Formats: sequence, structure tokens, C-alpha cells
Amino acid sequence: MRRNTTLKLTYAATCFALAMVLPFLVGQIPQIGQMLSPMHIPVFLCGFLCGWQWGLAVGLLAPLVRSLLFGMPAFYPNAVSMMLELATYGVLSGLLYRMLPKKPAFLYATLLVSMLAGRIVWGIARYILAGLQGSAFPWQAFVAGAFTNAIPGIILHIILIPLIVFAMQRANLVLNE
Repeated sequence: MRRNTTLKLTYAATCFALAMVLPFLVGQIPQIGQMLSPMHIPVFLCGFLCGWQWGLAVGLLAPLVRSLLFGMPAFYPNAVSMMLELATYGVLSGLLYRMLPKKPAFLYATLLVSMLAGRIVWGIARYILAGLQGSAFPWQAFVAGAFTNAIPGIILHIILIPLIVFAMQRANLVLNE
């Protein structure tokens, strides 16, 4: 039991570190970097590999710490809404992966449901935060931010995350079972 907790902490710390570093790697080209949503990848992986609690922690903390340390994403409203979005990714990917059969179709379903729910949470958060600022967050801004502008990242996540999780499954390294 203690060994499993130590491994989960190690995986979660690695995912957190990746969430800090990956935006630097793709951020050299700002137009592409934002579209790839690099912080999302380690949060999804943390949920899949370690479970919902660890995915929640990494999802909440990564945007906050990255904003405080590096100023990106800007704290309000970006990091605040991202914290809720990424926390949703971590929780749902961890819960659904644990509950559903460990077959490829269910892994893809878990990823897609988590992605959709996280983007909806992000949109609701942005709408509420805009209202608190006395501004608007129209439907078009939600669709553009959550889907249209994010298509490269969505495609990357759908390809990359299952490949990593499948490889970790084959190596018997997934701790969320």
C-alpha cells in the first residue's frame, strides 16, 4: 500500500513537472502553443495513471502555480477557469478509467467525455467570471475557445494520450486499477 502511494506521488509529481515545462517547449510559437493545450496532457495522464484524486490535485495546482511563477496563463480569468477545466479532466479521466473496462474503446470514450466536460466547465467558469467583471462571454467565444481554436490540441490529445496509456498498461505501470 505504501509503495503504491509513493509511486502515485512520483507519477503525479512527474505530471505536474510536465505541466510546468511543456508550455515552454511549444510556447516558442505562440499561435501553435496555445492551440496544442500542452498543460492538458499531463493532467489527463495523471488521472488515467494515478486516479481521480491525483488528477484533481495536478489539475487544480498546475495552472495556479504556473501563473504565479511564470505569469502564464494570466491569473484572472485564464488560470482560474483553467484550474476548474483541468481539475475536471483529472477527476473524470481517473474515475471513468477506473470504472470502465480497460479496453481501447472505453479509454477513448473516457478521454472524449472528460474533454467535453472539462471544456463545458471552462465555458461556464469563463461566463461567470466575465459576468463578475461586468463583461460578456458570448457563445461564439465559447465555441472558438473550447473547440474551433483547439482542434490541433484535441487531435494531439486523442492520438497521444491513449498511446501513452496503452504503453503504460502493457508495461503494467498504471496504478489506477
